Amino acid sequence: MDRTVADPLIGRVLDGRYRVGPRIARGGMATVYEATDLRLDRVCALKVMHSGLGDDDDFAGRFVREAHSAARLSHPNVVGVFDQGDDNGTLFLAMEYVPGHTLRDLLRKEAPMAPAKALALLDPILSALAAAHAAGMIHRDVKPENVLLAEDGRVKVADFGLARAVSAETQHTATGGVLIGTVSYLSPELVVDGRADARSDVYAAGVVLYEMLTGRKPHEGDSPIQVAYKHVHEDVPPPSEAVPGIPAYVDALVARATARDRELRPADARVLLHQVRRVRAALDHGVLDDPDLTADLSPTVPVRDRDDIDYVRDEERDHEDTAVIAGAIGANGLAGGAGTRLPQTRPSRPAPAGAGKPPAPRPVTGPRRSRRGPILLALVLLLAVAAGVGGWWFGAGRYVTTPGVVDLTSAQARAKVEAVGLHYTVGKRAYSETVAAGSVIGTDPAGGEKILHGGTVAAVLSRGPERYQVPALRGMTVAAAQTAVEKSHLSFGTPTERFDAKVAAGHVLSSDPKPGLEVKPGTTVSVVVSKGPRPVTVPDFTGKNGADAVAALKKLGFTIDLSRSNSDTVPAGDVISQSPHSGTLFKGDTVALDVSKGPVMVQVPDVVQMGTADATAALQAAGFKVQTTHSNLYVGLEYVVGQDPSGGSMAPKGSTVTLSLV
Repeated sequence: MDRTVADPLIGRVLDGRYRVGPRIARGGMATVYEATDLRLDRVCALKVMHSGLGDDDDFAGRFVREAHSAARLSHPNVVGVFDQGDDNGTLFLAMEYVPGHTLRDLLRKEAPMAPAKALALLDPILSALAAAHAAGMIHRDVKPENVLLAEDGRVKVADFGLARAVSAETQHTATGGVLIGTVSYLSPELVVDGRADARSDVYAAGVVLYEMLTGRKPHEGDSPIQVAYKHVHEDVPPPSEAVPGIPAYVDALVARATARDRELRPADARVLLHQVRRVRAALDHGVLDDPDLTADLSPTVPVRDRDDIDYVRDEERDHEDTAVIAGAIGANGLAGGAGTRLPQTRPSRPAPAGAGKPPAPRPVTGPRRSRRGPILLALVLLLAVAAGVGGWWFGAGRYVTTPGVVDLTSAQARAKVEAVGLHYTVGKRAYSETVAAGSVIGTDPAGGEKILHGGTVAAVLSRGPERYQVPALRGMTVAAAQTAVEKSHLSFGTPTERFDAKVAAGHVLSSDPKPGLEVKPGTTVSVVVSKGPRPVTVPDFTGKNGADAVAALKKLGFTIDLSRSNSDTVPAGDVISQSPHSGTLFKGDTVALDVSKGPVMVQVPDVVQMGTADATAALQAAGFKVQTTHSNLYVGLEYVVGQDPSGGSMAPKGSTVTLSLV
């Protein structure tokens, strides 16, 4: 599309907030422009309802409902809706701007695609539809033109303008509702009675998959009505018929999604997404034939007799791009209005007598004289004079047409404007993703508008793509980092956490994108936040070898506070006690160990030849226990003739000395 065509909306500010830029696309109900949100200073897409449609309450109501419905969806694969407004009768939506191209563009270049690539593209489409179905909404217009492929690889489903909340109020029957959709992707039930549910979106997604696999639509005809007829009466053929080599289970997946009986289709996009991922897994593992998977996916479609169904043609849209098919279609013929019956596969019911015949012409009885000729001649002459005067007053005499200068440099625009007798000035500068810095985004008045000779044209110059530098966040608290990111016109992502011994807990370790990188406004900056040092579990070495305990604790990064004590119960070299003996610490923290030196050693007194009472007293005074035995020569004298351990030796304090008596 020529984005430089003169358009009265370009350069205009809607609702005091959105400056309209170049045109992006035009549809049957609205035109989409690139725009600048002056309040948030960001680029967005502005969908503006065509002039005149806003006067129709039904169209206006549908347009407003589009905003309410689409705004409820928050999903990475759905084009976000920011705002909805009415500028003196000009209805518009402000939406997420997704630079890139559509799936239709990709199909023209790359179809037919390999099954793996086609399913990889279908996966995010179904994810978006699954989110809508979970919210009780249906899209109703799934087609390649509504799938946006961003420059960064994201896949976004756009235009939920036809989506309606599933409710009794919006489940149209064939009694006067209007069905809106694109005929190549319409499900049989939408053609027959205008009723849609999540399975209608599943059918359309299956047709899109067929088109990606084969490079063509499954049903084609000379008119939308013929295509609609085939949707009702003919199954979608297996993709392998057009592209040999496609696995049978891929054929079965397409057949399941596009079953004419909606009861045989997946219940919603979430179920179809599960089946798609099963097929992708088989492809990823190089499986060429999987009879079980094929059997699981293959539908059993019963023969259905619908040859007596009549269809109403929209006379203004006799092409395949977008069809508006009357919802009042029933099994008993036309439900009102002029219509066209599709070719029948068997003889149809006879038409009533006289039906379809043109009215007979009125007979001509001869020439009739009219007195209107002179009056008309005088009227034409009067209008010619008025046109001459008006041509001077409103035309070249006083007014000139503002030249179109969008995308020209400021110098080129000045030359072109001044060449027709107008003054040129630079009004302001604004960001643009598509117009080079220093070139003209729009003018006031816009190109093509009339302006008094000698008037002034104010140009809006591009500042180039809007980019902001990612701030350095390392060491900041999370709150400070969020403030810094938002001041840079960026979006703060959900923080993730990681242990780190160098940065304090609660402070930022790193960011993605990296600091200093220039990115688009609204880009999400994700941060990694420190959880502080990683805690280390303290093992308990009480009663174990002290040297081994010291080595193990040092290896874990702890500092050792080592002491040694005598112990009558813990062998020398083993750990008597440890503090702390359990729980967690951090590297560098201290663990206290008390290692046994064994019991206290005392010299044993020599008590041989002493009486029993004196010997016992001496040993007990030295800290020993005493035990007596009778020698073989015992005669009752109660004198010590031997001791164990012997006098003068060293023994643990508190140990027992045995005395031998005579």
